[in-house]
Amino acid sequence: MDKVMSNKKMIALYVLPALALVLALIYVPIVLTGYYGLMKWDGIGAMEFVGLDNYSRLVQDSAFWQSAYHALLLALFSALSLLAYLAVALVLSGEIKGANLLRKIYLIPMLLSSVAIAQLWLKIYHPTNGVVNSLLASLGFEGTIEWLSDTRLVLIAIFIPIIWQYAGFYILIYYAALKNIPSSLVEAARIDGANPLQIALRVKLPLIASVSKVTVVLAIVGSLKYFDLIYVMTDGGPNGASEVMASYMYHQAFRGFDFGYGSAIGFFLLLICLVVTWLIRKLTAGEEIQYS
Repeated sequence: MDKVMSNKKMIALYVLPALALVLALIYVPIVLTGYYGLMKWDGIGAMEFVGLDNYSRLVQDSAFWQSAYHALLLALFSALSLLAYLAVALVLSGEIKGANLLRKIYLIPMLLSSVAIAQLWLKIYHPTNGVVNSLLASLGFEGTIEWLSDTRLVLIAIFIPIIWQYAGFYILIYYAALKNIPSSLVEAARIDGANPLQIALRVKLPLIASVSKVTVVLAIVGSLKYFDLIYVMTDGGPNGASEVMASYMYHQAFRGFDFGYGSAIGFFLLLICLVVTWLIRKLTAGEEIQYS
């Protein structure tokens, strides 16, 4: 085995299949997207080189910036929801009755596809037969609320199922990190007189700081490029009130048959995600607390 690992040609041979997949599925599409963004193309006919015209159009496109604003709001909601996920994980990692059952319940949304979740919440938000309006009516509220047709409410109505969809994923990450903390550290803090809140804030949270950084990046970047559930539930409507960057890109490319402009939006979205990731890493940079 040592002889194989010291042979650079053998190492390259083992790495080559994975490297080919990464190039074919990630880097080549990125390069092609950037290339198509320089073209005027309907997806069928000949391409026409237009240089940076698509990007100039993007900068002046108010509909795109509205979709970017919606995506940033979703990213903010997702980042704030991490606090709730972390609180739930802290409770579940303690010695409470029914913790195993609760963990399984929180993981249920992860087992459902985005389309199934969208269909479920379409029923929940139904104006006449939906659970939400029926509950409000039982509490004495009069009138019918059009959750997905009201431009003032649709964003909130969309954000709730998205945050619910990923609750189990982030709770599981936090739970695994918390359970990996040596019990001796927690016990030592308890012996020193620390209460549960102090243990959580001064012992557990600092020790899972690196995991928290990863979840922040995942939540924000994932929100910026979110598409599927919004597409099924509202298709970006009404009047673009729930449009996000990914859905706007889809509409421009596959419905407007403007693949050059759609590619420019996609490449710009990639740059935004890279910049946001870099900023988060810079803002959260610091010495990691290690334990053994």
